Amino acid sequence: MGRAERAMQEIERSAASVEEAIEAALQELGVSEQEARIDVVQEPHTGFLGISSRPAIVRVRVAGEVSGTEEVSGTEEVSDEQAEVARRFLEGLLAAMSIDAELETTIEDGVRYVDIWAGDGDEDVALLIGKRGHTLDALQELVRSHVHRETHARCSVQVDVENYRKRQRAFIARRAREAAERVRRSGTAEAMEPMAAFERKVVHDTVAPFGDLETGSEGEEPRRRVVIRRRG
Repeated sequence: MGRAERAMQEIERSAASVEEAIEAALQELGVSEQEARIDVVQEPHTGFLGISSRPAIVRVRVAGEVSGTEEVSGTEEVSDEQAEVARRFLEGLLAAMSIDAELETTIEDGVRYVDIWAGDGDEDVALLIGKRGHTLDALQELVRSHVHRETHARCSVQVDVENYRKRQRAFIARRAREAAERVRRSGTAEAMEPMAAFERKVVHDTVAPFGDLETGSEGEEPRRRVVIRRRG
């Protein structure tokens, strides 16, 4: 699909979470997140015993060619605002949990983080991260929903605890690059292990600069995985 044709396209997709819906839409359009404009049409909601539950719905379209200084500056202002909204929300949440922690906002590899640095106790760190990062994922979802409600824009801020998320991102990116190089040499498609939506996004973003390769997600949650292959 040519760039001019893609730029005309706009689609809506639904899934159990916003990130899964975005992933499906980007995969269908054949673009990366950096090449797309994304709007959250509907937040997901899980009703009692599954009754009155609703999926996440996102609208995604290919961004235009023009991305001047004014647009970039506006994006940075939105990111700054969202980081402050997220920080205040987390301060209140951690206070309610009686967890002593310091918060700061940082930018690393183009990602805006609200970093949580727990006090002296390792127990607080373990509590906030959870097994395989499940509690941190839940914190991220709470922050994402709150930021969207307050700013009426899709949340671009990541929550991290003691650099856990950054270490995880670096580890997955390294494995994705290694897999991409193997696929490039052999021509044989390779499937990564099952991952959460956040982790799959890291793989998609890491492989995107390999112009002769493409990625796609296959399988159902929680066994959904990214497949790296040569472009047809």
